[in-house]
Amino acid sequence: MFGSFRQMLGFGPKVKYSDLVKNGAQIVDVRTPAEFNQGHIKSSQNIPLNELSTGLKKLDKDKVVITCCASGMRSGMAKGILKSAGFEVYNGGGWMSLQRKL
Repeated sequence: MFGSFRQMLGFGPKVKYSDLVKNGAQIVDVRTPAEFNQGHIKSSQNIPLNELSTGLKKLDKDKVVITCCASGMRSGMAKGILKSAGFEVYNGGGWMSLQRKL
């Protein structure tokens, strides 16, 4: 039951996020600007979830995207939007957790 719930949120098999970043992956933090300003991954780009569809042009389609947010819920939704737009994307979950994996 939890496996299908995790997949629905965009979490898949274990991924070495540090390797993805070393190979040029883009980190997109989909929290609000206020949340982002309270702390974020240094190399991340802030594109709030509600602006993601119009902010796709800010991303390089030839590079992998890692999404993150506060808990993994919004980043899971962002993964779906980006995947539909043709991006290779991974849900990094909460930004603090992702930061520890990098």
